[in-house]
Amino acid sequence: MVSKKSAEPSPESIARANRQRLAQEEGARAMEDVGQKAIAIRKNMERLRALRQAKEAQDAIAQAGLPDAPKKKRKKPLPK
Repeated sequence: MVSKKSAEPSPESIARANRQRLAQEEGARAMEDVGQKAIAIRKNMERLRALRQAKEAQDAIAQAGLPDAPKKKRKKPLPK
């Protein structure tokens, strides 16, 4: 005898389908979250890089305006 499947799904299959659907939705939300965090991190890195480069340029200008420090002469050791 060949058993036929009933037209009505079993409670177990309904529960499994619901779990799979919820897991899929949660996974999609998690992936979107990861993408948003990555965008925020890149924006922050770009902002910090611009600040660092501006500070380095300002320091270079300030350094160029200063006179060169005289180099210290080394004393020769006295002959013994």
